[in-house]
Amino acid sequence: MDTGRAGPAPSAAELPDDVLAALLEYAAEVVGAAVLGRGVPEAPAAPELRECRGVFVSLHHRGRLRGCLGHIQPDRPLSEVTADIAAAVTREDPRFHPVRPAELDGLEVEVSVLSPLAPIAPEAVIVGRHGLLLRRGRAAGLLLPQVATEHGLDRGAFLEALCQKAMLPPGAWRADDAELLAFTVQRAGMTMSP
Repeated sequence: MDTGRAGPAPSAAELPDDVLAALLEYAAEVVGAAVLGRGVPEAPAAPELRECRGVFVSLHHRGRLRGCLGHIQPDRPLSEVTADIAAAVTREDPRFHPVRPAELDGLEVEVSVLSPLAPIAPEAVIVGRHGLLLRRGRAAGLLLPQVATEHGLDRGAFLEALCQKAMLPPGAWRADDAELLAFTVQRAGMTMSP
C-alpha cells in the first residue's frame, strides 16, 4: 500500500463559527431555491468563503438520508462550490428521486467542509476524526468521518466499508497499489422551516 507517510492528515484552518453558520444558512437557502425553481441566492461576503476548499452537502428527512454529494478538490471558492453542490444534491444523487417542495419543511441540511487530503497509513486512522478516500486503479470511494460514528464502525470495519463504497473486494485497502488518503471535516447542520 502506498501511504507516503504514516501520520494523520493535516487540518486546514477552521472556519470561524459565524462563517460556518453563514455557509450552512447559504446552503439551506440554495437547497430551498433549487427545489422551488428559484434563482441562486447571493453568497455571504466572508473572505474565508473565497478560499478554495472541498465540501459535502448532506440532506436528511425524518432522520433518513435524503441525499449526499460533494466536491473534494480544493480548486474552487468554497461559497461557489457549496452553491453548486447544494443545488445538485436536491436532484442529482442517483440513489434518490428529486426533493419535492413538500419535503422542505423539516429537511435537515448539513455541510462538511474538508481539510486538504493527505496520505495516511491504515493504523494511523482515527475513527470519527478522519474521513477516507481509497483509490485503486480507476476505482475510488470516499466516506466522511461521521459515517464511522453514525454506524458504530471500528477502524477495520470503516476500511472495509470504504472498499465496498469503492466497489472493490474486501481487504483492497491493503493492496500495494491502493492509495489511502485522509481528511478532517468541519461540519454544521440545521433543520429547515417554512
